[in-house]
Amino acid sequence: MKQISRYLIVSGIAIAAFMAFSGCTKEYLEPQPFSRYSTEQLQSKKGIEGLLLGAYGMLDGQGIAGASGWMVGATNWVYGDVVSDDAYKGTDAGDQPQMTEIELFASQAANTYFYYKWLSLYDGVARTNDVIKFAGLIPELTEANKKDYIAQARFLRGHFHFEAKRLWNKVPYTDEATTTYDNKTDIWSKIEADFKFAYDNLAPTQPLVGKANKWAAGAYLAKVYMYEKKFVEAKALYDVIIAEGMTANGKKYDLQKEYWKNFDIAFENSEEAVFSQQNQASGIVTASAETSYELAYPYGGVWGCCGFFQPSQNLVNSFKTDANGLPLLDESYNNTNLLNDEGLTSNQPFTTDIVTPLDPRLDWTAGRRSIPYYDYGPHPGRSWIRDQAYAGPYSPKKHVTKNSELGNFTNSNNFRQTAKNYNIIRFADVLLMAAEAEIEAGSLSKAQEYINRVRARAANPAGFVPGSPANYQIKPYTSPFESQETARKAVRFERRLELAMEGHRFFDLVRWGIADQVLNAYVSVEKNRRSYLKSSGGFTKGKNEYYPIPNRVIEIAAKAGNTLQQNPGY
Repeated sequence: MKQISRYLIVSGIAIAAFMAFSGCTKEYLEPQPFSRYSTEQLQSKKGIEGLLLGAYGMLDGQGIAGASGWMVGATNWVYGDVVSDDAYKGTDAGDQPQMTEIELFASQAANTYFYYKWLSLYDGVARTNDVIKFAGLIPELTEANKKDYIAQARFLRGHFHFEAKRLWNKVPYTDEATTTYDNKTDIWSKIEADFKFAYDNLAPTQPLVGKANKWAAGAYLAKVYMYEKKFVEAKALYDVIIAEGMTANGKKYDLQKEYWKNFDIAFENSEEAVFSQQNQASGIVTASAETSYELAYPYGGVWGCCGFFQPSQNLVNSFKTDANGLPLLDESYNNTNLLNDEGLTSNQPFTTDIVTPLDPRLDWTAGRRSIPYYDYGPHPGRSWIRDQAYAGPYSPKKHVTKNSELGNFTNSNNFRQTAKNYNIIRFADVLLMAAEAEIEAGSLSKAQEYINRVRARAANPAGFVPGSPANYQIKPYTSPFESQETARKAVRFERRLELAMEGHRFFDLVRWGIADQVLNAYVSVEKNRRSYLKSSGGFTKGKNEYYPIPNRVIEIAAKAGNTLQQNPGY
């Protein structure tokens, strides 16, 4: 289950050597960063393995001095969810004010969250470039070995640049030959080229499940096409991926039979896991644990902290369905709130709503009063919420480990550092992206087929929360979509329901070109539910689609003789 983590342990000497040569406080956009290493020490198969593993190690962003996991992790729950209509920052008003700044669309270039995120991504880029550089200097490598190392490195380089591109838009592209750089030129074509090389040269399967394979590269390339609105190219690639794609461990791509299994350690690296950040934690061994969610747990309880990343009322309301088990696409879902225990203490009586029809994915996404919360028993309500009046009555759930896993799959000194993998891409994401491509460049009926495939899995009663009293009602779309616009609404709503709290929402809204409409409508209602949102100036079109480039990065670049232009409005 944790094959690449086991590989990291076996290769510990190589990793230790790599980290000894790597300067964690190095500024990661200086020209010719390769002097960090001794060629003689790295000019071997063991050396390049260490470099490659170091590059994979940057998927979680860890390794940047001064950075906390939630600032740098691939989970992007701050940059993709808290800033969206899916989640509040949570906890209380005084904690992590820089995160509040992001949530309120008031981001500043001095915010250290952006600085550390930038450093982590470009450190990842530098590590991949080192792999590519040294692959050509090791005589013992066969051509097949060399091609595999370079293809894996280019896959990861594509990932790190993709993350930077959708966060800041105007970013430099740096490869193994870069000595000077700027951010005047759009880099989508170079990201494409990296994923295309990986798609053409990686094997369909890998000896270690956490490594990228051909099909993960194809899925990422298709995702890039979707961001570029190259729907014809994306559709053609998705056709092949859905028909032939398989995981690195040789399982044909498919949805797991039950939705909850995507968030259960026992079912990781399944047929649905296209590309995952591999994590490991047991006892006090936490070097490869998932730490980006460390703040994002119910408050107190066995976790001791912290109450961040609380699902929004808008998100919870969106899981209502109509009498036919379909979502309320006309936004009437948000006219009234699903019954909750806000204003009540945990020892005051509360009877949950057993009448309103709900999509069952709600209760794997948000913890709410009286509904079973894994094997901890029913969610107790306010006693697991730090400040209910500030951030509402709901807790996050998908990334939380079970009670029975504490200590075995967590840091025994901090149960919030866990072995749970993070799915950077899972097959449901692929199917729904493919449905979008079909809507724009193919067939509405094919798009409906893909959407219904995702909904059919969610409708499997074996995937409902055991013991929940909720009235779960979910069914497929049976009538053909009457128009392209109706189909768009359906797939966009489905992505929200299926992928909620997984770091995708804000980036989806931006690439659809509707972030200003959706988020300003959200704030206008939510400020009456969460009073601190009244201080938000709202989403400014042409500015808030991207974050400010960190001013410290601009200064560092200037000292090295390079020029980075700030994003509009900052």
